[in-house]
Amino acid sequence: MKNEKKNGEEPQEFLPPLDFSSIVFPFYTQALVKLGLMEDPLKNVTEENLEFAKRLIDMLDLLKERTAGNLKEDEEAFLESCLLQLKMNYMKKANIIKI
Repeated sequence: MKNEKKNGEEPQEFLPPLDFSSIVFPFYTQALVKLGLMEDPLKNVTEENLEFAKRLIDMLDLLKERTAGNLKEDEEAFLESCLLQLKMNYMKKANIIKI
C-alpha cells in the first residue's frame, strides 16, 4: 500500500499494527503464494512449491504449539483459522483430498 505525496514530502511506508497477527500473517500469505493461490508480488507470477508451502504451514503449527496457553482468545482463533485454511488448500493441491 503506497501513500500519496503531500506537499512535496516523500510518502511514508505503511507499517501494520504490531500485534500477534503481524507475526502470523507473513507466513500465511507466503504459504498462499507457494500454494499457487496468490500471485507472487515480486515476480508477478503464480507458481506452486508444495514443499515450501508445507514448511511454512509446519512453522505456523510450531508457533501454535509453542504459544499454547499464552495467546488471547482472538489470537488463537486467528492462528487456527489460518492453519485450517492452509492445510485444507495444501491437501487439495497435493491430491490428498478431493472436494
